[in-house]
Amino acid sequence: MLMALSFIYYLNMGLTTSKVLYIPQGSIRKIITHLEHANPQLNRLDAFLLRFVGRPQHGWIDLGSTAMTHGDFLYRITTSKAAMKPVTLVPGETTQVFFTQLAESHGLDPARLMEVFREQSPYEEGAFVPDTYQLPIGITESDAVQMLLRYAEAKQRAWSEKIFGLYNERKWYHYIIIASVIQKEAADNAEMPLVSSVIANRLAKGMKLQMDGTLNYGPYSHEKITAARIRSDKSGYNTYLHVGLPAAPVCNVGFDAIRAAIFPAKTEYLYFTKGADGKHRFTRYYSTHLRNINRVTK
Repeated sequence: MLMALSFIYYLNMGLTTSKVLYIPQGSIRKIITHLEHANPQLNRLDAFLLRFVGRPQHGWIDLGSTAMTHGDFLYRITTSKAAMKPVTLVPGETTQVFFTQLAESHGLDPARLMEVFREQSPYEEGAFVPDTYQLPIGITESDAVQMLLRYAEAKQRAWSEKIFGLYNERKWYHYIIIASVIQKEAADNAEMPLVSSVIANRLAKGMKLQMDGTLNYGPYSHEKITAARIRSDKSGYNTYLHVGLPAAPVCNVGFDAIRAAIFPAKTEYLYFTKGADGKHRFTRYYSTHLRNINRVTK
């Protein structure tokens, strides 16, 4: 009788929790251990009592409120599901612009998203993998960033192991930087190895890349690059001003751009300019490059 009363008393004790939670797959003890990290008010007694309540739902759940009893909490994690909403990160988009879109679609704070991203990610840019994500309505900024980073790390590790047989994070990030320039410059996937070859050839000759796409970083993702912008931008992204690659990626990149960065086409091209049809004209010679520019600007 005393034990039963103790359990009833515990089940009616209040707790506070996040409104939206992620329930991992695994044993009940594993689930409670995972939840304990986010809420120290939970313990092994909850794991014991949960066996009599039911099997927790796997995935994101919406508890409906942040204050409840232990009994309510255990019941809701076995019966609740969160409403999901899609958000798409397109290849070539910057993290800052993506966070603006994510904040609008899921009612989040873009400044807080960027703040927790800087806390959780070792990289300034290029940490995410373009995809369409189903995120729960009511997710916190911290959980959203953590989910996106975990997915990206697993995906990029798998890509690297597929190509190289291993994952060297530092080496992979170098290719992400190159891929981000390719992603911004190429008109389509077919052009990517050619743009990559121009980057490789210019770097090998010690030439400045002089590519507009490197200035489409951060908030400037969709801004047309002008001569005035080229002169005024003193950042490390300005490849008209600095020799070599930018210190960080310009954007988030897809697999096609990464593959092109690793396997550039074998050419002697050093220049390219966009033609009237939107495709680029590639050439080895500066004189031909000038003629290509003149054809477009006439």
